[in-house]
Amino acid sequence: MKDGGRPDGFGGEQVEGRHAVHELLAAGRRRTHRVWVVGAQSASGSISPLAQLAHDRGVQVLVKTADDLMQVARTGAPQGVIAWADPVVPVPLVSLLVTGAQGRPQFLLVLDGVTDPGNFGSLLRSATCAGVGGVVVAHHRSAALTPAAVKAAAGAIEHVPISLVPGIPAALQQLTKAGIWSVGLDPAGKEDLWRSTLLDSPIALVLGSEGRGLSHLVRQRCDVLARIPQSGPLASLNVAAAAAVACFEVARRRAAL
Repeated sequence: MKDGGRPDGFGGEQVEGRHAVHELLAAGRRRTHRVWVVGAQSASGSISPLAQLAHDRGVQVLVKTADDLMQVARTGAPQGVIAWADPVVPVPLVSLLVTGAQGRPQFLLVLDGVTDPGNFGSLLRSATCAGVGGVVVAHHRSAALTPAAVKAAAGAIEHVPISLVPGIPAALQQLTKAGIWSVGLDPAGKEDLWRSTLLDSPIALVLGSEGRGLSHLVRQRCDVLARIPQSGPLASLNVAAAAAVACFEVARRRAAL
């Protein structure tokens, strides 16, 4: 382990859960070394198509007992299947500073200190479903792609590019130079996200950590601090929920163009 709890490398080698393993095999972007399946489920039910897909991809499939899986599992519910693959390779930040999908303005998600693996995985899943073109995270004080994060992402890591940067403030400066607006989500933000005029522009949504939110320097580097309008009694949303709401508001706005 390196300081701060991040394993050497970004992670993603151990993939647990049916959705995550299916996307690993179907996307074929990383080499899969082997797949373990529970014997009672390998010939029938929801595991059978995964085993067949692995065979079709030339991947070794080993039939194991449920106890065998639980001895190596690093999540509480591997759903009868675990795969091992090459690690996820982060992309250079510069590769994300281009026109977005289908010629639309770029749409990025920047994470400033999200450390919970479940939140990290959920963020990646929401980002992928909303059409985010890339996710930016820092080397330090950020979650790695642990099996828990990979399972929560449900296959998103096979599709959305992830850039690992030395620091978020410097990355935001680079985004600004590339003409991408940085919109920090903050419950105390002066701008109402629903009324923002920036969502149709090249944009990076910036989310802070589970506890303290955006760091002081990141707040300063954001072009705008925006809040998600709320009518209930609670002060704020969980970071994963806030990201999902904000990402799909950007997607909704752009779909109307």
